[in-house]
Amino acid sequence: MPNKIVRSRRRSTVADAKSPSAWVERELADCEFKDERLGKRFRSLLSQLSARPGDSIPLVCQDWANTKAAYRFLDNDRVSEAEILGLPVHLMSKVPF
Repeated sequence: MPNKIVRSRRRSTVADAKSPSAWVERELADCEFKDERLGKRFRSLLSQLSARPGDSIPLVCQDWANTKAAYRFLDNDRVSEAEILGLPVHLMSKVPF
């Protein structure tokens, strides 16, 4: 019989399947970008990717404009792994990426 943590994870996974936008918002609660447009693009990209896990970016994005926007976001010098992971600003300089 699974322990309490596994059961609670399963429940939240089932609940998330009903509301993908709620899952994205919960996962990105601590994620802050210096430019709010980057945060908006990341939320949009994560929503698209979570709707079709396992598919490539061009398949998920469905058109050239969204595909190009996704790759531009991932190639942006102003986007760091620390921002995506939601680390506090005072810890970002200490992360050895």
